[in-house]
This record gives sequence, C-alpha cells and structure tokens, in this order.
Amino acid sequence: MIQPLLNWRSLLALLAIGIVSGTIFYSQYLAKKIAVEEKQKVEQWVAASKAIMNNPGMDLTLPGLIRNEQQSIPIIETNEKDSITGYINLDSAKAAAGSHYLYEKLKSFKSQNSPLEIKLTDSPYTSNRYYYGHTLLLDEVRYYPLIQLFIVALFIFFAFYSITIRNKATQNQLWAGMAKETAHQLGTPVSSLEGWVEMLKESSLEPRIVSEIQKDVNRLKLVSDRFGKIGSKPHLEKLDLVSHIEYMVEYIRKRSSEKVLFVIDTHGVQFMEAMVSAPLFDWVIENLLKNALDAMEGKGTIHIDIRNQEKDILIDVADTGKGISKNNISKVFKPGFTTKKRGWGLGLSLSKRIIEQYHQGQIFVKQSELGKGTTFRIILKK
Repeated sequence: MIQPLLNWRSLLALLAIGIVSGTIFYSQYLAKKIAVEEKQKVEQWVAASKAIMNNPGMDLTLPGLIRNEQQSIPIIETNEKDSITGYINLDSAKAAAGSHYLYEKLKSFKSQNSPLEIKLTDSPYTSNRYYYGHTLLLDEVRYYPLIQLFIVALFIFFAFYSITIRNKATQNQLWAGMAKETAHQLGTPVSSLEGWVEMLKESSLEPRIVSEIQKDVNRLKLVSDRFGKIGSKPHLEKLDLVSHIEYMVEYIRKRSSEKVLFVIDTHGVQFMEAMVSAPLFDWVIENLLKNALDAMEGKGTIHIDIRNQEKDILIDVADTGKGISKNNISKVFKPGFTTKKRGWGLGLSLSKRIIEQYHQGQIFVKQSELGKGTTFRIILKK
C-alpha cells in the first residue's frame, strides 16, 4: 500500500509542476506581448495628441480617431513638474472626490512604465508627460498563474486527502475484520475449556488448581470479548474510573517484579465517573502499564495520577524507564512500530483507537526524556 501511494504522490507532483511551469512561461510570454502592444498604443495616442496640439489647422480626423479608440489603457497627463493636468480611462467619480486617488495612480504608473513626453515649445521647461498603467487584461494574464497554482494546489490537496481517507477506510476494515475473526476463533476453544473446567470441579482434583484454570479461562473470555468489541461500536456506560484503574494496577502488580513500585494518586477523590466501555478501557490501562514495565526492565516506579476536572478526567501514567527519543514520539501510536525485540507494535495503536474513536477522548505522550522515563496522558470527557 505504501509503494502505490508514493507513486501517486510522485505522479501528482510531476503533473502539478508541469502544469504550473507551462502556465507561467506561457503567461509571461503573453504578458510581454501585451505590454509591447500597449506601449505602441500609448505612443500612437501621444503622437495623435501632439499632432492635434501642434497643428490646429490641419485635417485632424485620423489623430482624433486614434485618440478616441484608446479606451482601455489608463493615462495621466502632467506638466514638467508632474502636476496632474488631465487623465483618461480612470474612475472619474473617485477622481472628482479628491486628488489623492489620481496621485496614488500616478505613483503606481511611475513604478510600472517610463513616461512619454510632448514638447510644447523649444524650451526644455515646457512639456507634457504621459504616464500610463496596465490594462485589466495584462493584470489578468500576469496573475493567472497564481490563480492556477492555487487551483492545482487545491486539486493536489483533495487528491491526497481522498487517498488518505481511502487508505484509512481500508485499514479500519482490516482492523475490524481481524478483530472479529480473532474473537470468532477464540470463541470455540474458550467455550470448550469452560465445559472442561466444570467437569474438573466435579472431580477430585485440588480446588486451587481448578480455580487457577478458571482464572485463565476467564482471561481468555475477556480477550475474546475485547476483540469482539474492537470490531464493532462498543456500548458505553457510566463507570467509576478509580476502581477500574486500581483493579488493573493490582492485576499487573501480581505479575511484575517486586522491584517495581506502583503509586496511584487521586488527589483525595475516590470516585470519578465517565462513559466508558469497561473491557476496552481496562485494555488501554493494561497496555500502558505493560509498556511501562518493559521500559523499566524490571525495576522502577510507575505513577498513575488521576485528576478530576470540571469537564474532563485526566489520567497520567508515568514510568522511570528508558524514555522515548524525540524522533520516535510521533511514531509510537502507528501500527507496527515497536522498539522491543519481541512484539507486534499494536498495543498503543489499539489504545489510541479505543480512546479517540470509541470514547471520543485523547491519548498522547505528555512528556518523555531518555534515561528518565515517559508519561502518557489520557483525557476522557465526563
């Protein structure tokens, strides 16, 4: 699945680069061509104006036509001191409201093109200057690549988004299918084992042995129940988180080294309710505690801090283990990622799915430092 996704990305990136590059080069070519034509039109207009001013007795039909046909290029006429004496193809209403509009346009035109001049007399101090700006067409041609770049970027974004959504949907279907199949495969032997346990209870076998076998069977039933709930939307009910966490801590404590110290701090509150699926929530706490044990390698302290807030309940699971490097913090919840020699790298991924998708909460690495330990935080809505 990764290789096709990379191919899609490469293809889309090359396609986008080709479209944008071709558009930019062609737009620049058109812009230069239009700019040359506009300059020629302004020169013709200025020449016609000069003919009208300097030759009042001649036939002015052609110069008049040239002046009247120029209705697209904005032009401002000034004297030799750049005082505005006239304009064409600008907003007359804004110009009448005040000179600020015209002088702002004049400043803009000066930055765009060099002025054309008409000498009124032989004196160097008597002349008219004509500053001109870009037409709307030229501006559209110049800005078109930016608009197209934006459109192409949107296209790539939605393409990547749709591919990502499709991959996530496929992954979710795979998760659900594997979970249901696992629950189904466990169901038959677990039922059979329960029958054998009932037969052992009626035999002369030592009760303690039967009791331990019963515990293992119950554990298998719990695992089967968890996988069954992963494959479908679980039922949430209001439960006391403190008692559930204490139960899971006690369960893990019995199966860990005596050199590991477990500390639960509820800040004086002994009862905190939230909407949870008990088997799945217990599974998350179990995964975090087992990860903490693995990180500490048989000795250290696991501190579980539970805080009752106005709208949320915060659960921090901190250990004094080897910590997580900064490069790996963003990867710890990805399926298949693990730093252990043995393991599938699914525990934290499942935990994230349980908390965020089924309980609408959050789970993340609150902090971690190499050689000092890691703290995971769970946030659940009340």
